[in-house]
Amino acid sequence: MDLDALHIGFIGCGRLAKALAWHCGRRGLRVTAVASLVRSEAEDLAQRLPGCEVLEAQQVADRCDLVFVTTPDEAIRRAAESVRWRAGSFVVHCSGATEVSDLAKAEEDGASIGGFHPLQTFGDPEAAALSLPGCTVTVEGQDPLDAVLVALAERLGCAVNRLPPGARPLYHAAAGYTSQFINALLREAAVMWQSWGASEEAAVQALLPLVRGTVASIDQAGLVQGMPGPVSRGDVASVRKHVAALEAFDAGSVPLYRELCERTVLLALDGARIDAATAGRVRDVLAGAGRAELRRAA
Repeated sequence: MDLDALHIGFIGCGRLAKALAWHCGRRGLRVTAVASLVRSEAEDLAQRLPGCEVLEAQQVADRCDLVFVTTPDEAIRRAAESVRWRAGSFVVHCSGATEVSDLAKAEEDGASIGGFHPLQTFGDPEAAALSLPGCTVTVEGQDPLDAVLVALAERLGCAVNRLPPGARPLYHAAAGYTSQFINALLREAAVMWQSWGASEEAAVQALLPLVRGTVASIDQAGLVQGMPGPVSRGDVASVRKHVAALEAFDAGSVPLYRELCERTVLLALDGARIDAATAGRVRDVLAGAGRAELRRAA
């Protein structure tokens, strides 16, 4: 099917919808109708797209060939069930964790259903629209919709990832490890910096180049060979100093450090960055920290 012939619509006009719709418009695709319970959000989205109208959800379903249901995850099923869908149309959500089966009402009405989840953050829709090219989109659907979604991803400059039914929650959890947990780890580091008077903002600004450098090393050399830090070098003395400093600073931070070190040991072993004897010495230090935790708990 010719993408240029499709009338594309959105039900739900939050940050992801804006980024995706605006990028579709930049690539010459026709986003012709949008709907939202918050009319101002729909108007904000539509005003950037020539010929795009703000309508009710049912009107979007009636007029558009491809409809993205981009409501919050908990509202996807409700949004799908509130509309009479046109047979032969395509109805797609953009959630990472929600199964495509939440769109079952559309399938019952004769539409094809699927998923189209960009692996990208959407805190700022304008920035996200610019960063969509080069990201990966996870596609799920049966033909002919599958072919449409793959063609759309390629038109937007994105790589394609496929998921079998039932895999979305685990897939989304994996995404969380490389997005939201970065925030949590930076907060842990910033709290340590605050112990000598630095602000959280100053700590984050100081540490972000380190994050970027690590990501660049992974991109260039891979997960194992691009891994920095004392564990990857077999620097047992530094690990011992870290544990002692963390125990003195906040004993509650030691379990997380131990768990992350253990995962790092496994990674270093897999890539032959350290040998089994060195791994054993690191683990002995971590085990000593674990025994200290048990004594405190008792």
